[in-house]
Amino acid sequence: MAENVLTLITVPPADGASLAQAAMGALKQLGASLGAVDWLAPAVACDIPFDGLDADQALAAARLALAGQSVDLVSQAAVGRRKGLLVADMESTIIANEMLDEIAALSGLTERVAEITRRAMNGELEFSGAFKERIALFTGLPETKLAEAGARIRLTQGAKELVATMRAHGAHTTLVSGGLTEFAGRVGAALGFDSIVANAIEIADGKLTGKVREPIVGPGTKLEALKRLAAELRLPLAATLAVGDGANDLQMVEAAGLGVAYHAKPILANRARARIDHGDLTALLYAQGYRRDEIKSQL
Repeated sequence: MAENVLTLITVPPADGASLAQAAMGALKQLGASLGAVDWLAPAVACDIPFDGLDADQALAAARLALAGQSVDLVSQAAVGRRKGLLVADMESTIIANEMLDEIAALSGLTERVAEITRRAMNGELEFSGAFKERIALFTGLPETKLAEAGARIRLTQGAKELVATMRAHGAHTTLVSGGLTEFAGRVGAALGFDSIVANAIEIADGKLTGKVREPIVGPGTKLEALKRLAAELRLPLAATLAVGDGANDLQMVEAAGLGVAYHAKPILANRARARIDHGDLTALLYAQGYRRDEIKSQL
């Protein structure tokens, strides 16, 4: 068995076989010893086992060889790929929405809230302060706006499969969101997450007070949740997977055994060892070595 594996996940109609050959050529040029290509999903996702080359160097070489192509690449040790804990960000990761932006759109506050959101997710603003600033803009809004916004939630493609498949194989799944419990609870229940961590907004007399209960779930909280859950499950961090899209996910993504930047902002995409820029969330399953016939859409 080879020590390392490079996984390619393509987006049809990309020619997976040709892309795999190009990646193998790049690794061979650096002196790698290659095993046989193993197709996890015909023409879509494959593993290329290799020895004699550092996993990070192999990733850099393959990315250079396949630059501009609709393909995602993950390079890692072959042993221990399947993770026992998934910790996932919610907004713009498990769901396509940013939920404070959805409330804003229903309340005539779109531009003011969206600008704060953009700057916070790009790391230009400290998360907690930016979150409080946005929540304060909702002071006096009727509680019903939360339900209206919740009805707009759009699950990211592959989210059901990611959670269901990992749970079916014994993994614990947790949704850790810097957003609101009203939305995280709905998403967590719909997808079957084992647990959720999120912020609770204050409501009085049927209206939003413009405040949120402390402590606020931010980057440090997400990292703490990853470490706490791993300890409770008696798993090393190497056996964990964390995925997110923005600056507030950076700490947990860097700490996890498989930390993934998913269609991420530059501040996270440039720091994460694993990056999914093209595919959907099933790419995280292929990265763990799951085959197409092992992927489930529900338990």
